[in-house]
Amino acid sequence: MNNNERRVGTVSRGIRCPIIRQGDDIAAIVAQSVLDAAAGEGFALRDRDVIAVTESVVARAQGNYAGVDDIAADVRAKFGGGTVGVVFPILSRNRFAILLRGIARGCDKVVVQLSYPSDEVGNALVTLDQVDEARVNPYSDVLSAARFTELFGEPKHEFTGVNYVAYYTEIIREAGAEAEIVFANHATDILKYADKVLACDIHTRARTKRLLKAAGAGTVFGLDEILSAPVNGSGYNEKYGLLGSNKSTEDKVKLFPRDCQGVVESVQKQILDATGKHVEVMIYGDGAFKDPQGKIWELADPVTSPAFTAGLIGTPNELKLKFLADDKYKDLTGQDLKDAISADIRAKEGALIGKMASEGTTPRQLTDLIASLCDLTSGSGDKGTPVVLVQGYFDNYTD
Repeated sequence: MNNNERRVGTVSRGIRCPIIRQGDDIAAIVAQSVLDAAAGEGFALRDRDVIAVTESVVARAQGNYAGVDDIAADVRAKFGGGTVGVVFPILSRNRFAILLRGIARGCDKVVVQLSYPSDEVGNALVTLDQVDEARVNPYSDVLSAARFTELFGEPKHEFTGVNYVAYYTEIIREAGAEAEIVFANHATDILKYADKVLACDIHTRARTKRLLKAAGAGTVFGLDEILSAPVNGSGYNEKYGLLGSNKSTEDKVKLFPRDCQGVVESVQKQILDATGKHVEVMIYGDGAFKDPQGKIWELADPVTSPAFTAGLIGTPNELKLKFLADDKYKDLTGQDLKDAISADIRAKEGALIGKMASEGTTPRQLTDLIASLCDLTSGSGDKGTPVVLVQGYFDNYTD
């Protein structure tokens, strides 16, 4: 490697920003924060850099909030009160508990059907080993709360220590509704308890609603259809409703941001005007990765990215350097090996799917990959970096 060659590939930087408040010009703040960071830290922006903005600050700037009573009003308007079945909610204090409070205020009785041994994103009620030892068939057996406790005791979440069965029961009762918890993995099992059903799963919601309607359910809605329009002047999301929401206060949730395309395109234009560089911009939520210890799949948002500029459409188109070095050019070394691999990279054309030289690369959407990188970079706590600058992501060995 000569002295003029770059020695650094992809770099991910958390960018500190002011605390965002409702009504702030989020696009201007993001663009200026990146420019200030570049000037202060002594790095330059380049074409095809990626500026990623966490969804939470976009929603906060938009003032996209709703209260528990707004949720209750929409639930009562759509279901008409009475008994409502709540199918496949995730186990989360941040993501679902406050929604359940609003749902319960809009009903007379709530029957919650939990999937087991874990929820949709991997939060475990019990382990598969425990299910095996109890000789329970999770594909067919429907368990009452009493039977579940008899078999498994009162399990607590591995990381939070919360007994979600007791916690969700308490939330419903405190909201003034009757509560019942059952455990089953077929959506239609809820119809033994309720004719009106709210599907609370995230990524499988379309199938769940289809199965319930085909089985004769009287009324079926999904969380994506609750607060899909304003209620009493509340925030809303016309595409995702309550999906992607987070607890803001004890009585208020921050919804997934809306009208996001204009934000990313504005940031892109402001950077182009200021620097002459054409960057890509995206808004990101949860990454898409799985925790090896708790088996939790991170993605509790409906998508990793609700908006992104055109240059982020598609999947990576990469060759596997290990294959080229270990197999195709196994007899070459040094500069000859480097030249041969560089020539293959420069000559690659079209999609490489199915070709041996790309085997082992990751054919996932660019936005899913970059959102995961950004989510890990920014964290979910007090780092204070709601913007992430990714440089060199589209570089390869020849750049």
